Amino acid sequence: MPTQRTRLPVADGLWRLTMEHSPVGMALLTPDGEFLSANVALCDMLGYDCETLEAMSYRDITHPDDLETDSRLAEQALAGEISSYRITKRYLRADGSVLVGDLSVALLRDEDGTPIHFISQIADLSERQAFAERLDAAEQTTHELISKGQAILGSVSVGLLLVDADGTYSAWNQRQQELLDIAFPDGHGGRAGQEGFVYDADQQAELPFEQFPCARATEGDGEEFDDLLIWIGEEPATRRALSVSARSVRDREGTFTGAVLAYHDVTDMIRASAVKDEFVSSVSHELRTPLTSALAYLELLDDSPSVTDDVRQQVGAVRRNMMRLSHLVADLLFAARVGSGSPVVDPYSVDLVRVVDEALLAAQVAAAGRGVDLEADLPQSLVVVADGLRLRQALDNLLANAITWARQDGRVRVSVEEGEREVRITVADDGEGVAEADLKEMFGRFYRGENARRRQVPGTGLGLSIVRTIVEAHGGEVSAVSAPGEGTSVRVVLPR
Repeated sequence: MPTQRTRLPVADGLWRLTMEHSPVGMALLTPDGEFLSANVALCDMLGYDCETLEAMSYRDITHPDDLETDSRLAEQALAGEISSYRITKRYLRADGSVLVGDLSVALLRDEDGTPIHFISQIADLSERQAFAERLDAAEQTTHELISKGQAILGSVSVGLLLVDADGTYSAWNQRQQELLDIAFPDGHGGRAGQEGFVYDADQQAELPFEQFPCARATEGDGEEFDDLLIWIGEEPATRRALSVSARSVRDREGTFTGAVLAYHDVTDMIRASAVKDEFVSSVSHELRTPLTSALAYLELLDDSPSVTDDVRQQVGAVRRNMMRLSHLVADLLFAARVGSGSPVVDPYSVDLVRVVDEALLAAQVAAAGRGVDLEADLPQSLVVVADGLRLRQALDNLLANAITWARQDGRVRVSVEEGEREVRITVADDGEGVAEADLKEMFGRFYRGENARRRQVPGTGLGLSIVRTIVEAHGGEVSAVSAPGEGTSVRVVLPR
């Protein structure tokens, strides 16, 4: 028969006091699992008022999936197999939500061993359970990120190195290990500062430690850089060229904690560029002498009184093409010189106006071929300290470009202005103009704009790049403004 529901004697004050003021949920239940008494903590935990809860049994508030386990343990206690048990189980709150609790149960018996009631204590584990679930999800996410990161690091052809603020190598990929083996065949010791075979960009000297990429990246507050060129390897014939970039790593407070370095092997590109530059220089030198001779003979032929007008017109066409070829050879020679690391300019005192006049005179042949008028606004004289030969080359390129893009039978205007600390040279045409997107790139090496591609205008894309190189070598700057249908104006500013 079911055990009759009875209440504890009120005289048991100590137990009542302990139960009522405990922060842990406590309850007394009959051997059949009916509530005799429940404290405030348990009622609040489950969302019931105490009278409602004391009219229920543990079965009413146990999650269905946990009821079998709890009932089996209670039956074992009643059978005397165990005197108490402890499990984690789920409870159903009054609002239908689930509470995870740590349940401790002890069975109290009388002197004859007859079961009197169960004493239950329940600690709310919901927050801890939620935290454990969040922690597990975070661990899973971290594991997935680490796995993906390792897969990415292992698949790239760039050497990647993570170094701590004190120079200790924290992590690196397989490609970086291969590069470290070349630079430090005796081992790298897991940190910056070891001896090895690391050389500067010119391969002239071993790189001092303070110039090592990892040393620069971890010195002080960390230096960030791109395209730092170094060479690694003991034998010059088998050395590898590396282009190194570095980015700082900082914690949430912005404190420097290390750096990530990327080592990109550019050996093949550098050697191919060297072969190309050597070939260009060699071919250009071979062409220069016969071109100069041919132009001289053409000029004599053009000035000869015995030449008919028809022949003179044909000679003019040949001269224009020979001049264009001569400019191209000069540009290729200059590009090869820049690539070799030789000084770009050799400044001396020169009359800038005379240089501009000579450039205009040489450009007359090309201008006449397109019917373009050359106009000049020049002072009588303007002496500057500059490389006259290179300025002439820059002006030849600017004039050739302006004549190419001026309107047929249009005009090109050249002006020279003198300021207190600078001189300004402006070359303007009245052609179709340059698109906004091309303006930002037009001084780049081998860049050819949309209008050049559309009109299939021949050229290498070197001219304006050479202009910029020459001007910047003088400490000046070059810029361009343009408007569709109104032409383009290029301004060169040189310091006095």
